[in-house]
Amino acid sequence: MTTTTTRPVLSKDGGTDNRRGPLLAVVLAAQFMALLDAFIVNVAAPTIRLELSASGAGIQLVVAGYSIAYAVLLITGARLGDLVGHRRMYLAGLALFTAASLACGLAAGTGQLIAFRVAQGAGSALMIPQVLSLIQRNFTGEGRVRALGAYSAVLATGAAAGQVAGGILVSADLFGTGWRPVFLVNVPIGLVLLVLGAKLLPRDARTDRERARALDLPGLLLLAATVSLLTVPLVLGQEADWPLWTWLSLGGSALFLAAFGAYESRLARRGGAPLIAPRVLRIPGIGRAALRIAAVMGVNAGFLFTLTLHLQGGLGHSALRAGLTFAPTAAVFGVVGLTWRRWPASWQPRLVPCGFLLTAAAALAVGGVLRDGGDGGRQLYPVLCVMGVGLALAFSPALTGALATVRPEDAADASGLLATVTQLGQLIGVAAFGTLYLGGITAPGARASADALWVCAFALAATALAGAVTGLVRRRR
Repeated sequence: MTTTTTRPVLSKDGGTDNRRGPLLAVVLAAQFMALLDAFIVNVAAPTIRLELSASGAGIQLVVAGYSIAYAVLLITGARLGDLVGHRRMYLAGLALFTAASLACGLAAGTGQLIAFRVAQGAGSALMIPQVLSLIQRNFTGEGRVRALGAYSAVLATGAAAGQVAGGILVSADLFGTGWRPVFLVNVPIGLVLLVLGAKLLPRDARTDRERARALDLPGLLLLAATVSLLTVPLVLGQEADWPLWTWLSLGGSALFLAAFGAYESRLARRGGAPLIAPRVLRIPGIGRAALRIAAVMGVNAGFLFTLTLHLQGGLGHSALRAGLTFAPTAAVFGVVGLTWRRWPASWQPRLVPCGFLLTAAAALAVGGVLRDGGDGGRQLYPVLCVMGVGLALAFSPALTGALATVRPEDAADASGLLATVTQLGQLIGVAAFGTLYLGGITAPGARASADALWVCAFALAATALAGAVTGLVRRRR
């Protein structure tokens, strides 16, 4: 006896019946919560270190344990969505994330907090790839373009919003709980989203092709080893002063990446189901979009990280003041990310390179405004708004353009690939620019910190200019 399943019925304007708005709101709210949590701990880290008497390496792992687990498991989460259903994996990842958030908020020591942060990252890795897959499968035409625009705006504003939210929650010290609300705030939100998700998300409907795709376990292990060997030294290298093992690990990641590529190619030639389907890599614009996204996310994360260090460490600002400093960037990013498609059609091909150029100019302007060791006064905030415009234009059109033509059956692979690129870009940005900033501080005080930030501004601008060049490259036929 056989049973048949059907895909959700799409309306002509790209929605799924009358539930497209609530469906999009539910999945993007969870996406925003998970992304925000990757950065909300940054401004809470000093308080956590003090209250838990954590070592430098310990607090680094509290901050980075989430990102490492997230990066390692993202593509696996995408494939599991194909195997067991995107709705099931989304709800399972959300449930794990919510439970881990509660455990983080109740943690009694550094070791417990690190373990629960890793569990949080694993929950995000299971959940976030399903968001894009659900959008790709339940929206089409102009509806999909709008949904992808909202997706890209949420994806990139989570970083700055995390800094703001972290500063507010830590400074509020609700009921004397200190840093714990940065995790506990996720619990009621997660529970509400679980109830709404179970009600609103369409039932999973998998094709015969998706059922036949087995989990590529050797490819999974090779990829996990590659990402782990890359991310762990990037996260811990600066704190440990870059010992030999960090360089060996980075070299090993290149070897495992080569082994992963060779194995996946061989598996595809034999007719198997590789972890990343080769045809996804051949989708027009995917490769160029991956380079752009890695560049802009590296600049975004490096900018947020180094400016946070300067504001709190160099200038002595409170967590609240440091967090609120990023509000203009987050707000402008969100507005531009949601409205750029309404701009004149003749502008569209130039938005990404222009976004990178604006980002480069804004990075130099921020460094210049703060170079004298002061707080920048009123001049700082317009510059931060320009940074928000630049980052939004460099990121949102690149992501939306690459994914708008992805077929629904390739949505999981494409989402896993670009989400992994996004996360790796952020990790590399924090590690590279954070190392440059910390290594450039020659003496205590605001002036030395400002000098180090000025050097980072040039490096951030150079990276953005490299991103602009990738935007000008034309694909040869």
